[in-house]
Amino acid sequence: MILREALRGIFSAGLTIYTGLGIWAEIAHGRSNRRMLGTGGDPTGHEAIVVLGYGNRGPRANMINRYRVRAGIRSRDPRATGSTIVFCGGTVMGAEPEAVIMERFAREELGFTGRSVLETESRSTRENIANAIGFIEHADAIKIVSNSPHAEVARELLWTMRPDIADRLVRADEHILGEITPIKIGAALRAVAYRRAQRRR
Repeated sequence: MILREALRGIFSAGLTIYTGLGIWAEIAHGRSNRRMLGTGGDPTGHEAIVVLGYGNRGPRANMINRYRVRAGIRSRDPRATGSTIVFCGGTVMGAEPEAVIMERFAREELGFTGRSVLETESRSTRENIANAIGFIEHADAIKIVSNSPHAEVARELLWTMRPDIADRLVRADEHILGEITPIKIGAALRAVAYRRAQRRR
């Protein structure tokens, strides 16, 4: 009886902590999804959607990359005259570039038939953005897709590298309330650690 009560207390405390973290992460992602955007993007023109890859060991897109690909595809604006998805990511954790793995998942498993290009050399977020510039600099609207705090960091990098292009940044459809909550918690915690590290420099 005592053990059962103790386990019940532990479970209740864990659930409370998880719920609290989940609410905090949803708020953090919602805020990040609206930050570092421009004012000059034209959603009725040609849009470029940059999907940032995540370390992938095997030939099939892992859970995080599958989510990012889905978010990239649903971020297409029906008002746009055209859309190009830029899949970004080199061989960070596996033998095949993340960009190739993500595009294959998009086409073979999600039935994506739109226009896409691959950036297969980058091994960091900074390289993702630097290497994607040539694919996006002529777009009328630019979206960057990842988890929202990571996408915010990527947009900030674009503002540093090319503010003229960054002014065309618009929101991607990557944040939906209640979606992938465990991943959002982890991403929000990593974002806090990243910001603290940046302040120490």
